[in-house]
Amino acid sequence: MKFGDFLFPDSRDPERDGAVIDETLNEAWLADELGVDVIWLAEHHFDGICAYADPVSFAGALATTTRQAKLGFAVLQMALHHPVRAAEQIAVIDNITKGRLIVGLGRGSSYNIYDYTGFGIDHHEAQARLDEAEDIMRRAWTEGEFHHRGRFWQLDVPMLRPRPYTKPHPPIVRAASGEASMLELARQGRPFLMNVQSSETTRRRFALYREVMAEAGFDDRAIARNLDQCWVWRNVFVAESQAEAERLGIPAFEAMAASRAEMRNRIYRETGIRIEVPASDLPSTRASVEHGFICGTPAHVSDAIEEIAELGVGGVIATFRLGPLPHAAALASLRLFMAEVAPRFRGPCDR
Repeated sequence: MKFGDFLFPDSRDPERDGAVIDETLNEAWLADELGVDVIWLAEHHFDGICAYADPVSFAGALATTTRQAKLGFAVLQMALHHPVRAAEQIAVIDNITKGRLIVGLGRGSSYNIYDYTGFGIDHHEAQARLDEAEDIMRRAWTEGEFHHRGRFWQLDVPMLRPRPYTKPHPPIVRAASGEASMLELARQGRPFLMNVQSSETTRRRFALYREVMAEAGFDDRAIARNLDQCWVWRNVFVAESQAEAERLGIPAFEAMAASRAEMRNRIYRETGIRIEVPASDLPSTRASVEHGFICGTPAHVSDAIEEIAELGVGGVIATFRLGPLPHAAALASLRLFMAEVAPRFRGPCDR
């Protein structure tokens, strides 16, 4: 099983954004040193829940300062990006890293209306923009000069330079925050990134994923291959004792969950504007300690990871820095996880 460190640093004070970014760089370097398989980067704007905000520029900073870990986007909010610019930027990073890049794509925030209004984008267009953008990016990476006439972009593109290092292009994986989008990816025979969900929901969705892929005509080998490319996200805190893990981890997790809803709720109170999300996709369950947080000793955390491993999932994306959790505590949790949890799920040939 593979393990990723999801760098999702919360900065409540704009004056500390730079300091939090520095700390996040240090976490990435430690993760690389400890043998984390993938360093994952988020994209969120304006509210400080992800201090570096722009994963493409942050990946550029990590491209030359990490040596082993892959860099993954979880995800690029493609409703907010011009696809040719994104294809060009990704090709540069793919060359610098010599292929250590996973391109996670999503439609954009499912909840934060200001991610769209701040960029002048109608959030109702997000899915269609994602689909069109991915098609353009694939063509830019694999074709020479091409012309595109679509709903959002009218393009006459000379051959993109530089060409990607990875042929035909870096691996692409879609995020699926809701069940419907996950099932559509299953029909297409594509792997997916799953956001934080309860154990029950995770088991049910992966069972459905297998069923729908089989119904679409994919054999057992294809299904297993796809599952090996799927990742699930979990919030994690590890300590030597259960009491210590709960004392430090639970308040940090609860504060993180509250801060992620804070600006969204304020905007709604002031303007009456919000993104309508189906009840089945609301984040309430995964914002709870019971369902959204793995917290405890290495043995306790390993038991929770084992439930995921039994599903055949390829990897776990773990967030170690939770809201206001001090930088040093997050690094200690990461070290303990990589020393005592990760080895239990890796073969002798794994890093």
